[in-house]
Amino acid sequence: MDPDLNEPGEACGVFGVYAPGAPVAHLAYLGIYALQHRGQESAGIASSDGDHLTVVKDMGLVSNVFDDRTLAALDGDLAIGHTRYSTTGSSMWKNSQPVFRDVEHTQFALAHNGNLVNTASLAEAEGMLPGLVSSDTDAMAECIAHECGRIGPGEDTLVRALEAVLHRFEGAFSLVLLDRHRIVGVRDPHGFRPLCLGKLDSGWVLASETPALDTVGAHFVRELDPGEMVVIDATGVRSLRPFPDAAPEPRLCLFEFVYFARPDSVLYGRNVHQARVRMGEQLATVAPVDADLVVGVPESGLPAAEGYARASGIPFGHALVKNRYIGRTFIAPSQELRALGVRMKLNPLRDNIEGRRLVVVDDSIVRGTTTRAMVSMLRQAGAAEVHLRVSSPPYRWPCFYGMDTGTQGELLAANMDVDEIRSYLDVDTLTYLTLDRLVDAVGAPGAGFCTACLTGVYPVEIPAELGKGVLEGGRVAAAEGVTAAPAALLSDDERRLPTEGVRSTADGDDARG
Repeated sequence: MDPDLNEPGEACGVFGVYAPGAPVAHLAYLGIYALQHRGQESAGIASSDGDHLTVVKDMGLVSNVFDDRTLAALDGDLAIGHTRYSTTGSSMWKNSQPVFRDVEHTQFALAHNGNLVNTASLAEAEGMLPGLVSSDTDAMAECIAHECGRIGPGEDTLVRALEAVLHRFEGAFSLVLLDRHRIVGVRDPHGFRPLCLGKLDSGWVLASETPALDTVGAHFVRELDPGEMVVIDATGVRSLRPFPDAAPEPRLCLFEFVYFARPDSVLYGRNVHQARVRMGEQLATVAPVDADLVVGVPESGLPAAEGYARASGIPFGHALVKNRYIGRTFIAPSQELRALGVRMKLNPLRDNIEGRRLVVVDDSIVRGTTTRAMVSMLRQAGAAEVHLRVSSPPYRWPCFYGMDTGTQGELLAANMDVDEIRSYLDVDTLTYLTLDRLVDAVGAPGAGFCTACLTGVYPVEIPAELGKGVLEGGRVAAAEGVTAAPAALLSDDERRLPTEGVRSTADGDDARG
């Protein structure tokens, strides 16, 4: 039980730059450095000098993989970059990205954020032997490479190949690719994962999040539409719609607002930090409590704690200090060592805690291991009361579109009701934000979101073989009769998002709110 497993695993980060005459390798380095929060397992950059592609990638953080020497090998006018957190495919070098393919007349590199649900059928259709497909990105690259070979040499071979095969990819994918002369960005028809376009004085930039644009001095132009492909080359930017039979149905992952995205990102035209502050304000409205101090769990719980304090009038303060200089902690063999593993990341500020009634605000609870250890630390530091407020609904279903959350049997809220969770975590009261209030807090009227991890409604159908062993073991599925059916197969009543949540109090009474 790794203490880090309390949070969902981040989605990957992708970046692309076309800027003739500019130091594109260094710009790509800065871009993926700004996206480091989206993946810490491996990092890579691919560049083109007009004749050949060069790829440098390795395991580790961006700053560990690249230095002046490695960046010097990446010359040219265009580059793409990637930071990886594995969701399919093991955490090893061969699965690091960008992936590279050389098809006689065509070379290209591909970086992918998201997760496909039909990797097995894709690999089988391409004749890839069972067991040799290392990741969904690997299967995608093979499909594109085979189509490039079929089309033959030409100026637009990569673009034509993408137009021919993209409709075969099912699931979540925001892609950046490059060949010798252009970079390409693609979002799937649901737009599960973000991708935006920025303008440099000397060219153009694609990035998972807007802070990467700021870091390289680009100004934000717009978010790519779901189902859109943009091609950037010497002629400028052109937009294509490669999914003629699939009407765009925006379903941006709601957890980008809750947890994944940097607080200074802009999604759906809304600032993420301000959305998180409004989540805290909503919590204060539905779950008031007499307390002395409002504290946030670093880092993503802090904006919501700020909002809760502002709306409730209770002072905002700090009770936990986070060590920002460590990555994933070890998987400890004993409960004692697991507790120490949590203390590697969080340590209590005793003077702010002792004798005080605390409102502790966090963004989510997935497995609950870190939350339980954190509450124990607060109790040991002398907290008189601990009232936990969570700025998202109970996390009950695994994600198949780019988050690593494990099986349903491992998810705390899939196996316990709210009062059982309150007792397990040893908090005085526990309240989750309801889904309707979460969406209201985001503040993007009419925007579409994927809420599969909260509702069990999967916008893209999950094949039985992929769901086997993953959508099992959770009490909630059997109790509530939720299946992995795609939204298109559900009735209007079944498709309607839930608007009720349960607030648990110390004496075990439930209040609908």
